[in-house]
Amino acid sequence: METNTGMNVSGRVSAASLIFAAVLFASGSGVQAQEPDAKAVLKAMSNYVGSQKTIEVTFDSDIEVITPQLEKIQFTNSGELLFSRPDKLRAHRVGGYADVALVFDGKTASIYGKNINGYVHLNAPGSVDQLIAALRAGHGVALPGADLLQSNAYDLLVAGVQESKHIGRGVIDGRECEHLAFRNADTDWQLWVEVGERPIPRKMVITSKTVNSAPQYTLRIKSWKTGFKPAADAFKFVPPAGATRIKPEALIELDELPQGAPTGAQP
Repeated sequence: METNTGMNVSGRVSAASLIFAAVLFASGSGVQAQEPDAKAVLKAMSNYVGSQKTIEVTFDSDIEVITPQLEKIQFTNSGELLFSRPDKLRAHRVGGYADVALVFDGKTASIYGKNINGYVHLNAPGSVDQLIAALRAGHGVALPGADLLQSNAYDLLVAGVQESKHIGRGVIDGRECEHLAFRNADTDWQLWVEVGERPIPRKMVITSKTVNSAPQYTLRIKSWKTGFKPAADAFKFVPPAGATRIKPEALIELDELPQGAPTGAQP
């Protein structure tokens, strides 16, 4: 009888251990959760952003240059952006060297530089996606963070990607984010995407590997608003009093960097 009792107790202990182990593993306690795929997170962000009809954001940006003495200098700007798909955009960026506004109504893009009190009109019928491509190709305007808001953001961002990885999690302005890293031939770039139902891009860092000392461009999205109707005149450009119309070549004076700032030597 004692032997049978001992065997029954042993059996009950073993069963209890198995049940405890099953609960432990099911809850994830003591077990490393499977990391999300970097491209899957990027795709979820792209799908969410692309599905938003109207977006309003505020942002800070930093751009680094390398002097001939190999000193790294950083220039900082802030701004806001109002975007209504597919063909309306209003943006404003201000820094120590330029105060620039862009207004696009689906037909004409108007760019105003407060520091030179001049503006440019560009005929650009089409979507905001097409406007961004035209500014890059025809006027040398980089707009490094613009890909995040385009309707085909995922395709644009993964083009040329040779390696991608999920680094872990980070916190941007108190919001937990998935930290992603991607490698291209000429650049490395990182992206922090907010965790949860709204996979908002919160921070982006682009590192130029082909330039000596690898300068970086950093974009931080501070506020994000969707699901509202813009004012009727939100995308109408009215030149300020005394402003003069200038040639498109003058857009170079509206850069984030002061004129003559070095961009770094090739390594």
